[in-house]
Amino acid sequence: MVKAAPVVALNDDAKNFDADLLDRVFFALSDPLRRAILERLGEETFLVSELAAPFDISLQAVSRHIQVLVRAGLVRQERTGRISRCSLVAGPIFTAAVWINRYSKYWQEQFDMLAAVLTETEQQHPVRRRKRRGRPSVPRD
Repeated sequence: MVKAAPVVALNDDAKNFDADLLDRVFFALSDPLRRAILERLGEETFLVSELAAPFDISLQAVSRHIQVLVRAGLVRQERTGRISRCSLVAGPIFTAAVWINRYSKYWQEQFDMLAAVLTETEQQHPVRRRKRRGRPSVPRD
C-alpha cells in the first residue's frame, strides 16, 4: 500500500507569506506614531522631513518608524539623491482587514444569540411602561 505524500503545495507557502505579512502589518500598526504617519500620508506624498514636522521626536526616530512601515509594505519610499518621498500603500491594510473579517462570523453569531435571548426574555417578562409623574400632559393640536 502506497501512502499519499502530504500536500504541501503553494497554499502552505501562501499561508506562511500571509502570516509573515500580517505579523509585520500588525507590528507596524501597534505603534500610535506609525498610525499617525499613515493617517498623514492618506493620498498625499510627503518628504520624510514633512512627515516628521508635527512630531516631537528627532528626524532619525521618524525615519526608523518609516522603515518599519516600509518593511510591512504599508509605505513606499522613493529616493532621488538625498530626498526621500513617502506614499501610502493600502494593500497590506486590506489583507489585515480581510483576515480580521474572517472572525466577524463568530461575533455575528454572538449578536444573534443575544438578540434571541433578549426576545425570549421580553416575551416572558413584558416591560410595563410607567407613566411620567410631575409633568402635566399637554393636549396636542
